[in-house]
Amino acid sequence: MLVQPSADRPRQALWALGFRPFFLAGSVFALLALALWGAVLVGALPPTPTGGTLAWHRHEMLFGFAVAIVAGFLLTAVQNWSGLPGLSGRPLQGLFLLWLLARASWFLPIPAWLLVLVHGAFLPLVAVALARPIIQRRLRNNYPIVALVLLLAACQWLTLAGWLEQDERWQRRGVLAGLWLVAAMMSVIGGRVIPFFTRRGLGNMAPAPARPWLDRACLLGSIAVPLSYAVGLNDTPQPLMAGLFGALTLLHAVRLLLWHDRGLWRLPLLWSLHLAYAWLIPACLGLALWHAGVAINPSLATHALAVGAMTGLIVAMMARVSLGHTGRALQVPHSVACAFALIQLAALVRVALVPFTTLGLGLSVLLGGGALVLFLWHYLPILTRPRIDGMPG
Repeated sequence: MLVQPSADRPRQALWALGFRPFFLAGSVFALLALALWGAVLVGALPPTPTGGTLAWHRHEMLFGFAVAIVAGFLLTAVQNWSGLPGLSGRPLQGLFLLWLLARASWFLPIPAWLLVLVHGAFLPLVAVALARPIIQRRLRNNYPIVALVLLLAACQWLTLAGWLEQDERWQRRGVLAGLWLVAAMMSVIGGRVIPFFTRRGLGNMAPAPARPWLDRACLLGSIAVPLSYAVGLNDTPQPLMAGLFGALTLLHAVRLLLWHDRGLWRLPLLWSLHLAYAWLIPACLGLALWHAGVAINPSLATHALAVGAMTGLIVAMMARVSLGHTGRALQVPHSVACAFALIQLAALVRVALVPFTTLGLGLSVLLGGGALVLFLWHYLPILTRPRIDGMPG
């Protein structure tokens, strides 16, 4: 285990490691953003962000909320991968303040070029922070992680360019390419941690069987999707894309079946991961059918990915990582298990109910917001207090 000299440790636990401020602030921001979005949908508040509420909503739920959690997770994980101290103290504070300024910039009277600069600088700086220990230790297996972060930055730049030019097509392509790039990260990182966590959680210490062909196929297919969005192959139905999404549907389903153990349903920290990953299957299947000419709204597949898979996996991973990196037992109370369940219900309502009634939007927002409240209620003290074992982090 990495031991950091006491003199080098931040005085406040919140700045000890990347997961603490970004998990906490990302969750609070998601809760506030959902409340604002819901208020606009029901007409209680007029649209106020620069560029309109829709542009703000789709940019911020991905590049505000999800990217904060991705940054917190990776800045924490790179310490374990490299054995070198992770970003902490003043450098971490500076990176966090940049993220916070970007969230506020939509509501501030600043020039458009400055808003774009503030938003566009965050992910490249995260990539630099990740690349330094990875290159120093020559961890070639983790080079793709840095590349994925830079590709995600490129998606954000495309979205911001569309915002500057008032080009709806560029904005849509950038956001959807970024969303499916997060799905690619889920495929890579989920492929590493979900079977590992499942076997360890059930007391099986033997390593999971290696299936490099399956992992490579998922990675290649998952990377091809955001690239296809960026170049416009998903603007209209395409038989080629139907084949790609159909193949990914099968690959994710096979993976999930191979990872399954009936004992996992006893442990919320495990079934939450599996259910979140499972949402990749209807997301890919829905788009495969749409590209094949079936009359399906592709937005439903997008929200299956965004709410069920992405948000579900984010909350599940935050719950586990926060416990592990603060020296606590890997157990959660019933309230956190309820939070996991509420996220799944929010996704189900958003995909299955919204096409038939507008009340589904409000209900989905309430369920998702309730999940975040329960998560924050339990994890606020965990994220702001020192490790219980006295170790750094």
